Amino acid sequence: MSVKQRWPEEQRRVDEVISIVEERLEVVEGQVGTLRSEIVSIRNTFWDDVTVNLEDADELIETYASMKQQAEVMSERERNHRHALRQLKSLLRLKQTPYFGRIDFLEDGERDHSSIYIGTSSLMDNSGFDFLVYDWRAPVSSLYYDYGPGPARYTTPGGEISGMMELKRQFIIRDGRIRSLFDTGVTIGDELLQEVLGKQSDAQMRSIVATIQREQNRIIRNETARLLVVQGAAGSGKTSAALQRVAYLLYRYRETLKAEQIVLFSPNPMFNSYVSTVLPELGEENMQQTTFQQYLDHRLGREFAVEDPFGQMEYTLSAMSEPGYEARVAGIQYKASAVFLRLLDRYAGYLSERGMVFRDVVFRDRVLVSGEQLKEQFYTLSGLMTIPNRMVALSEWLLKELRRLAKKEMNEAWVLDEIELLDKETYQEALEQLHKKKTFSADTFDDFDREQEQLSMMVVQEKFKVLRKRAKKLTFIDAPAVYRQLFSNPELASLLAGEEPLLERWDDICSDTAERLDRKELSYEDATPYLYLVERLEGFQTNNSVRHVFIDEAQDYSAFQFAVLKRLFPRARMTVLGDLNQAIYAHAASENGFAALQQLFEAEETETIMLTRSYRSTREIVEFTRGLVEGGEAIELFNRGGSKPTLTQAEDTGALHRQITERIGQLQKEGHRSIAVICKTAGESREAFAALQEEIPSLHLISTGTGTFEKGVVVIPSYLAKGVEFDAVLLYDVSRERYGHESERRLFYTACTRAMHELHLLYTGELTPLMNNADPQTYEVR
Repeated sequence: MSVKQRWPEEQRRVDEVISIVEERLEVVEGQVGTLRSEIVSIRNTFWDDVTVNLEDADELIETYASMKQQAEVMSERERNHRHALRQLKSLLRLKQTPYFGRIDFLEDGERDHSSIYIGTSSLMDNSGFDFLVYDWRAPVSSLYYDYGPGPARYTTPGGEISGMMELKRQFIIRDGRIRSLFDTGVTIGDELLQEVLGKQSDAQMRSIVATIQREQNRIIRNETARLLVVQGAAGSGKTSAALQRVAYLLYRYRETLKAEQIVLFSPNPMFNSYVSTVLPELGEENMQQTTFQQYLDHRLGREFAVEDPFGQMEYTLSAMSEPGYEARVAGIQYKASAVFLRLLDRYAGYLSERGMVFRDVVFRDRVLVSGEQLKEQFYTLSGLMTIPNRMVALSEWLLKELRRLAKKEMNEAWVLDEIELLDKETYQEALEQLHKKKTFSADTFDDFDREQEQLSMMVVQEKFKVLRKRAKKLTFIDAPAVYRQLFSNPELASLLAGEEPLLERWDDICSDTAERLDRKELSYEDATPYLYLVERLEGFQTNNSVRHVFIDEAQDYSAFQFAVLKRLFPRARMTVLGDLNQAIYAHAASENGFAALQQLFEAEETETIMLTRSYRSTREIVEFTRGLVEGGEAIELFNRGGSKPTLTQAEDTGALHRQITERIGQLQKEGHRSIAVICKTAGESREAFAALQEEIPSLHLISTGTGTFEKGVVVIPSYLAKGVEFDAVLLYDVSRERYGHESERRLFYTACTRAMHELHLLYTGELTPLMNNADPQTYEVR
């Protein structure tokens, strides 16, 4: 029987499944409503049902028990409500699209095959024994992604099961009706991918588990690697696979793994908004999402104005004619390297023996304990101890000194002045403490002395509280001076460099670094090395609760950043995703950060998966963009046709703006909902926005402060567009003046690869030389 002849039979099954789903929905909706009412009632009557009596210890215990019991009832109802709400959302999704795949699998040793239907969540029949729909993350569902008809096997917690796949069928079901039905071979059929990828881009990334490819499935279900490195071409589905992997892990280890134990480091806050809907669509809570810059600001923001990576990017892209530019770029590359990491490690060893710098402990403009005293005491401690352990010992010594000095301070004149200013309540507190100590005598004069002593102690202890707190936090370490010392002592730096010589421009780098530190500023290239050195001195802060760390756009991370993250999350497995062709930051041009990261793990703990097929863009766009980068011929095309990219020269800037306005109007008429005008820098974006907004009222400007990703027409800097896709992209000005350096090739490539359906390049003056290697047959000149 042909596939078309099977259509009515398959639709009848869809109808049966939806009928069961609707029955369950009615029950669950009732449960949700009842639980919500109970929660509201408990909240309104909470204190009516609690016995409150604080007269004595027994009554206090009874009151606590009553409150605890009522709180537990409330907590249990809220848990049940959340569970019912998740069920409700899952059933609503199943009602629209109950499943997307079917496989008929004959297990070895069995006579009859099993028909297995696969969807976004599981559904049992009314008996509770048989699955009507299997969750896409279930072990048996891996057959759908990994095999075509023929021999097949899958792994379960109980071992491997092998057999024969007799059928692999795919569905497109919308609103309970089968829109398309077809049988396919080894990979997910082109027809399904065409249908999904042919759609317009949304404001958020979509969860398309129906289209997971075999190589992506390897990423999603990997359970062995402590470090999983995913290198993939632009549009190869790296981020999508990573998010599906999070959903898989939460399903596979649902008894032991919670969403808050997973952290995603993304390139910018807007990207977090872009991917925020994927996990909820799959019925899972979102993991923690942050950026590395947010971590730096959290750790260093109180002491320094910390430059972000976009500030550094703006400098490297727009300050080429400024004095000191070449020296700073050299410094950016050097300070991100494994060579500088080793130099700082040697510096920490040097500081173990000499050279530490401590702050004076100052009170009321007087030095109580000098930095020299702290230094002397530090180096009396055993060199066999680690520096952090010696710092803890030094902190304990300082606290003892502060206790001794506090007693001495009680006799100072300022203390009597402070006592005179105390209020009645403080006096009363002092008297109560004296009574408790039973220090009053019959001699009233002695009582007065005791009172004065008690008040003096209270005053001094209160004033010294800040000093004690700082001592415990090790703020007596002058970390900026320690870091600055490395750049103000050429002989020391040269000694530590050893066989890895310093840069020729080291003096210029030192001068720039010292000036910034004096202004309480940290350049982006200094922030992570500085933090790393602080951790070497104070001890590394760790988070042992996080079990999985995901790093997107990982090609832009330095050796230092990986080293810090590895120490920050010592128990976590890492999944890092990136594309070396999109390594757009200055430090990434000189060193492969993936290699530095892999050195932090044992070889047998690491696995690398390459994704070479690009799905985001049409065949024509990929044919054009792969000619822009070295090794681009390795990028495989997905056969989704469209129009060729266009190249248009405008007479002047005014004509350029008119061309862009007209082109956007045409694209909107054609139904494209997500259109980006991609500029090279933020400065250029602001200029373009100012020129275009009058003719395009719906235009939005995306900047580093933009927190949410919106569909529509946007003007965006090239580096913020990374990781995001648009229906159509217009590159604002691809002239030699804008893209005239070989170092900007990856940035240019990254901007071009944001387009799903249409790509248009416009320019004035002379065309960028980065187009020289592009095949003229792959684009259209207008």
